[in-house]
Amino acid sequence: MIHQHMKWEAPEFTDERILVIGGAGFVGSNLIKSLREHSPSEIVIVDNLLSSERSSVHVSPEITFIEGSIADDQILQGLTDDFGYIFHLATFHGNQNSIYDPLADHENNTLTTLKLYERVKNFKKIKKVVYSSAGCTFAENTLNQTVAIREDSPLPIYSDTPYQISKIIGELYSNYFYRQYHLPVVKVRFQNVYGPGEILGAGKWRGTLATVWRNVIPTFVYCALKKWPLIVENKGIATRDFIYVDDIIRGLMLCAIAGIPGEVYNLASGVETSILNVATLINCLTGNTAAIQYGPKRIWDHSNRRFGSTVKSKRELGFEAKTSLHEGLSQTIEWTQQNSSLIDACIQKHSVHMENAPCSERPLEMCRIS
Repeated sequence: MIHQHMKWEAPEFTDERILVIGGAGFVGSNLIKSLREHSPSEIVIVDNLLSSERSSVHVSPEITFIEGSIADDQILQGLTDDFGYIFHLATFHGNQNSIYDPLADHENNTLTTLKLYERVKNFKKIKKVVYSSAGCTFAENTLNQTVAIREDSPLPIYSDTPYQISKIIGELYSNYFYRQYHLPVVKVRFQNVYGPGEILGAGKWRGTLATVWRNVIPTFVYCALKKWPLIVENKGIATRDFIYVDDIIRGLMLCAIAGIPGEVYNLASGVETSILNVATLINCLTGNTAAIQYGPKRIWDHSNRRFGSTVKSKRELGFEAKTSLHEGLSQTIEWTQQNSSLIDACIQKHSVHMENAPCSERPLEMCRIS
């Protein structure tokens, strides 16, 4: 079965000029696919390909691709006041790389947001700016009974990573430019997004093995298809809220259409799932008989259990995640099989860096290249 996006009516995007920053990335490229179904006049993609591949950029008459950072002054000056919607998805991927290089995280997370807002603050035709934030920044540090993270959950004083700090700063700048200049920014907090299109090893080397082993689901799926043992950290007791990429895309578009400027919305499944259960299900779906192995806890990660509240996004946007973990993993496994050559090539290009990479979070066994 070939992966298909769920099409739904969104006439608000018809004949609009839309800017997607980070449009070559995992979420961005999936968003472009959906936006194209609604006949915009033009989609302008700005992406520096730091964590994405040129092959993920759609080639179409209505798409303009600008390779570079949105923090580049020349690119910013080229933006004109005729965009109806802006999706700001650019990021420095991800937590572990931000620990290794906080300055690069600042340049690609914090500075991009500030310079974008400063450029467009007086634009008159923007209907909505959608800013992608991260739900992990608001998680409690607990192994006990946890509650869903709400949009108004208290902000912890201590963060685990520079990535989380930069996402918080992005939200604060969003609030400032909304109140000061009436820039219609809607903030969106992602939970753990997964699905077709996330390419292990995509982009340039960023200093740690997290350049390759990006997130838990694509890593586990790839390793399971190779019949390698899945290495689960800290006995797999940590929990996360996994949300399929099609649901995230629908949520982003709903935020652009119905989101209230100045507000923040969780895009979450609302389901708490342990990492061990994810590994077990992936092994079952792929027929991987290699025994699960256990690694140590990641020393920097204090967010043990978390999942997002869906109450506000359902009430104000009509948003609900529709894809079960079983269905979403099946689609992801199929896509990974179909794109194994691309993924292998992207991983292989980093092989010269991997053996001595300063990354203790991933066991060395996962450095193997096939």
